[in-house]
Amino acid sequence: MSTSNNTVIITGATSGIGLGLAEAFLKEGYNVVGTGRSTERLQAAAARLSAGERFLGVEGDVGRPESAKKVFEQAIAKYDKVDVLVNNAGIFTAKPFVAFTAEEIEEQISTNLKGMLYASQEAAKHMSERKHGKIINITASLAMQPHGSVPALLAVALKGGVNQATRALALELAPYRVTVNAVAPGVVDTPMHAPETHAALGSMHPLGRIATISEISAAVLYLSKADFVTGTVMPVDGGFSAGR
Repeated sequence: MSTSNNTVIITGATSGIGLGLAEAFLKEGYNVVGTGRSTERLQAAAARLSAGERFLGVEGDVGRPESAKKVFEQAIAKYDKVDVLVNNAGIFTAKPFVAFTAEEIEEQISTNLKGMLYASQEAAKHMSERKHGKIINITASLAMQPHGSVPALLAVALKGGVNQATRALALELAPYRVTVNAVAPGVVDTPMHAPETHAALGSMHPLGRIATISEISAAVLYLSKADFVTGTVMPVDGGFSAGR
C-alpha cells in the first residue's frame, strides 16, 4: 500500500514514544498531525522533525472533546483525510494507590481514558464514512501482567480498560472495514527513565533489557498496514506479560 498521501494523527507527539512515532510515520511517507498541550513543545517537535508542510502541530488537551474535534477538523482541512489514529498520549505514575490525590486520579482518567475515547469517536465517524482506517492504542504491558514491585494501579485499571475497549470497538467498526488494535509496551527507553535505572528495569523483562522507541514504532507501523488484524492487543515487552 502506498503511503505517499496518507495521514496519521498521533496524540502526545512532542516527546518520547509519540515523537518517535512521528519520525517513523514521516519516513513511511505519511503526513503527520501531532497533538500536545504546549505550543512551544509542538514547535520544538516540528523543528526536530524538519518535515515542513508534512507535519501539523495542534495544541490541546486530549481529555477534552473539543480538542479531538479540533485536531480532526484541522487534519482534514489540511490533508483531506485521516487514515490512521494513534492514541499515544498517556500518563504513567508508579506509587502506592493510597498516595494518589483526587486531582491526580482525575488527571489520569482524563488523559489515559477520555483522551482515547474522544479521539476514537472522531476517528470512528470519519473512517466509517470512508470505509477505511486504522485506530491504534498505546496501552501498557503492565495492564496485562501487574508486577508486585511496580505499584501502578491507575495505569493497570485505565490501560486495562483501553485494552478491552480496543476489542469492543474492533467488533463495532469491523463492518466498516476499520481496524482497531493496541500495542502494549513494557518499559521503554524514553526521557522518563534515567539511564542509571535501565539495568534494574531491564531485569524485569525476560529478554533482560528495556525496549527502544523504534521497536514500539515498528509494531505500530505493522498494525497500520495490517488489513486483516483487528481486536488485537500486541505486547512489545521482552516477554514481560508472558509471566514469571
